[in-house]
Amino acid sequence: MIDPRLFSDESVNIDALKQKAYNGRWAEVEEGVIPLTAADPDFPVSSVITDAIIDYLKDGYLSYTPHTGLESFKESIARYINTYKDEEVDPKMVLPIDSAARGMYVIAESVLVPGDEVIVFDPVDYLFRESSLASGASITLFPAKVENDSIDLITLESYITKKTKMICLCNPHNPLGLVYSKEDLDHILTIANKYDLWIMNDEIWSDIVYGEKPFISILSLGKERNKKTLSVFGFSKSFGVAGLRAGALYAHEQEIFNTLVEKSHVKTTAGGIASLSQIGAMAALEKGRPWLEAFLTHLTSNRDYGAQRINAIKGLRCRTPQATYMFFVDISQTGMNSTEFAMRLKSEAKVAVVPGISKFFGPGAEGNVRICYATSRALLTEALDRMEDWVNKNLK
Repeated sequence: MIDPRLFSDESVNIDALKQKAYNGRWAEVEEGVIPLTAADPDFPVSSVITDAIIDYLKDGYLSYTPHTGLESFKESIARYINTYKDEEVDPKMVLPIDSAARGMYVIAESVLVPGDEVIVFDPVDYLFRESSLASGASITLFPAKVENDSIDLITLESYITKKTKMICLCNPHNPLGLVYSKEDLDHILTIANKYDLWIMNDEIWSDIVYGEKPFISILSLGKERNKKTLSVFGFSKSFGVAGLRAGALYAHEQEIFNTLVEKSHVKTTAGGIASLSQIGAMAALEKGRPWLEAFLTHLTSNRDYGAQRINAIKGLRCRTPQATYMFFVDISQTGMNSTEFAMRLKSEAKVAVVPGISKFFGPGAEGNVRICYATSRALLTEALDRMEDWVNKNLK
């Protein structure tokens, strides 16, 4: 039985967050600023995670684990995905990795060479671009225009050239908060198969999906069609364990799986996921689902409240996210660009948000800011009150 107070206002320990929450959050902002920035919850993790880590430490050993991950962890990942996401993942083809972000770099290094081109949606999380560039590829930006709460893919094929090697898929989409339909995934997969392209399939947000539109994985469209789909899974968004640096890669074909293992450097021990990270993440997958479901209930309430509040502020507009715990807010009517809006909001109203700039999301993000609502209702309310007052005073 999950304690209903788990996501109450009192459960957020700001003193602890100021010591431990980095990446643009509480430990890095000045006193009095409310950070609605990095996609990381303000709540303590489930006790099943901390209990498992403490229990593992009782005998005092922190030895090497198998190069390609604990078998029990690989089995937990496969079982969880197969149970909750209607996929058929073989645990033998799962490679635990030290963060989903690191996994994206490993995929890029495994399939790309200098001169290749990669299709990256614009806007989208910057790691698709950065991982591909690190492998010497060039980026082709595909405008992610939203029509009827879906990304319009009708012109996607026209962006493919003889040099195109890979399409990057973020499902659910960060920062747009959209879930792809089966028809859209089929369209992407048909194009990839037609031109013999790899797909980097990022599903790290696939647990944070609300009831309006269910998550569908591209992997559910058939193993034969997904031979060149390389998937990235993560646990930090679902269970608040970004500090564990725990993720996983999945491939259908043995040859490319072997390449992923090679490029990850796990066999030399230069790469790989820590034992405690595997234990903590495995506990989350095996026993943490009730915590996640309670978290989703809280997020749904914050989402509905936040969207209503933001859309009531003159000059601001946002869609109600189908997934993730971020609002992508159109601020173009304020007369400010994304950088000015975010900098002034932080300095004058003491609320930190992520500006929609190329560095983070691509040029298509300009005119927007991203706001994380994985916090308490009290903090979200205070932040939105400050933002509303500030916008009303400064709307041009």
